[in-house]
Amino acid sequence: MIVRILGEGKFEFPESELAKLEALDDMMVKAIESSDEEAFQNALNALIEKVRQEGKPADIENLDPSDLAIPHEGSTLSEVKELLEEGSS
Repeated sequence: MIVRILGEGKFEFPESELAKLEALDDMMVKAIESSDEEAFQNALNALIEKVRQEGKPADIENLDPSDLAIPHEGSTLSEVKELLEEGSS
């Protein structure tokens, strides 16, 4: 599975760790829905750290599309909400 951290690059992420990644993603989505900036930052940081720890940087020539895109480190809740709104229109 290919996971992209925006502004950082692609990582090859093991399918065996997907459930953990999805749980962190769910936490981030709930934080976005409840407009909880602190919970959002905690979930985003945990998600990014998980990808960095368990994934390995993808070859720069890998042109496979990303299966999952994660906001860049330091993204704010309002920035991510705006990106999601743009993506749904």
